Amino acid sequence: MPLRASVFVSPPIPWTAPSGKVGGPWSPISSTLIRTTTSAVLVDTPITEAQNASLADWIERELSNGTERPASLDYIYITHGHGDHWFGTNALKRRFPGVRVVATPDVVAHMRGQIEPKSFARSWGSQFPKQIDMGFVLAEPLAASGEFQIRDGVTDETFTLRAVEVGHADTHSSTVLWSEDLKLAVAGDVVYGTVHQMLAEANTAALRREWIRAIETVEALGPVVVVAGHKLADEIDGPWHLRNSKRYIEDFDRLIEGGEVGNARELVARMKGLYPSRFNEGALVAGAVAAFKVKEKQKQKQQAGGKL
Repeated sequence: MPLRASVFVSPPIPWTAPSGKVGGPWSPISSTLIRTTTSAVLVDTPITEAQNASLADWIERELSNGTERPASLDYIYITHGHGDHWFGTNALKRRFPGVRVVATPDVVAHMRGQIEPKSFARSWGSQFPKQIDMGFVLAEPLAASGEFQIRDGVTDETFTLRAVEVGHADTHSSTVLWSEDLKLAVAGDVVYGTVHQMLAEANTAALRREWIRAIETVEALGPVVVVAGHKLADEIDGPWHLRNSKRYIEDFDRLIEGGEVGNARELVARMKGLYPSRFNEGALVAGAVAAFKVKEKQKQKQQAGGKL
């Protein structure tokens, strides 16, 4: 079968805090190339111009086939709206003219929200000043089926790829790109490798349960290969990432909802004890702080109700 896949991991980079202090690093970001002899689709891009230049160089090498007629990059598929998975679309369109950027309609809407001027300035623009290509290219929405095809011009075979909508994971409107032929799930941020999971948006018990259901939706596909959106470069892409990501959320939820920890600092310490090899403590801290803000609001609401 001429269909194959490979993964590029953009390494961690520093980011700038609102105070101007350099922090981080940002978690490593995976980009997956699914290709035939003549056609290819890339799944997700990293953040900065420098990262995307390195990614584009790698894509060119992968598509060369060692011949004078390289395969063409026909699609870039975006798994979810977070900017750290699509800010490279403009740079890649310059390097690969004619490539189409595609995503589900809900992901397109989320992408648009990420570059709303005030929101962008507060977040991505301040975290990565003068490092992001500002010629933003939004995806075009896929049809309701979520399917699109790439063809192999040598064997004349056509291979279908399908966007699977899974709901809320580390953000809303998350998707996975599924290749039935390869039994491959390119999971975006539905699944993490040995990297602390970002639970800042999954900041309630209900949203954490939704994330677990999203993982179970991917499990039901029966994948043999699972590519995590944030992973270490030397990790093998396997279905164990599904189980590990689910267990991480369950442990986080048990500690906070079971009353085993009383504040964000204690939660971070316990999670680091359970997962000492996971990368990027900053993501864990952000999730812990967000979860306890919700708990405090719930407590205040209950106390106010008791006084009525």
